[in-house]
Amino acid sequence: MATYAYHCAGCGPFEVRRPIGTAEPAEPCAACGEPAPRRYTPPLLARTPAAEARARRAQEASAHEPQVVQRAPAAPKPPPDPRWAGLPRP
Repeated sequence: MATYAYHCAGCGPFEVRRPIGTAEPAEPCAACGEPAPRRYTPPLLARTPAAEARARRAQEASAHEPQVVQRAPAAPKPPPDPRWAGLPRP
């Protein structure tokens, strides 16, 4: 389904959802019934969230340009044991 934009002279802009390629050049306004011409808008291509776009770019890049590392990542340090918190320090 695609969203098509129309603009009624009296009521203003409105949108209609239809299957792709089935938009009419004019659509009757839902409020007043007058024919409203279609407004051509760019497709919604950049609506991907930023985090998802970064993940997709990294995945695509790793297919032919794998990331080269110099050494293994450091092991995470375990959290301190709370039972030792009350003991005296040297």
